[in-house]
Amino acid sequence: QVQLVESGGGLVQAGGSLRLSCAASGRTWRIYAMGWFRQAPGKEREFVAAITWSGGREDYAPSVKGRFTISRDNGKNMVYLQMNSLKPEDTAVYYCAVDRTYPLSHSSAEYDYWGQGIQVTVSS
Repeated sequence: QVQLVESGGGLVQAGGSLRLSCAASGRTWRIYAMGWFRQAPGKEREFVAAITWSGGREDYAPSVKGRFTISRDNGKNMVYLQMNSLKPEDTAVYYCAVDRTYPLSHSSAEYDYWGQGIQVTVSS
């Protein structure tokens, strides 16, 4: 089992920035990659970004590429999502998740453990 706890969400004006953090605990040696997903009201959960635990590869959804940056600190078992130039359409509950197997995936079905989610609201 891997436990995940997100922090850093909140309310920000359009054009502003937020940094989400996700703390992993438990059997972290089983992590292949960690990802961020989001779900807006009435919409499907969608992929945002992912990074391999080794740090060798990152991947982003087209809607956030160039604005969001995913990073990790293996020593602290943390993954981060730096979100810049935020837009109202970025408003959602953001989840971090663990993928235990290769390859790096955009599909939520490939992720085995999930945090409880944290609200990000971007006002216009």
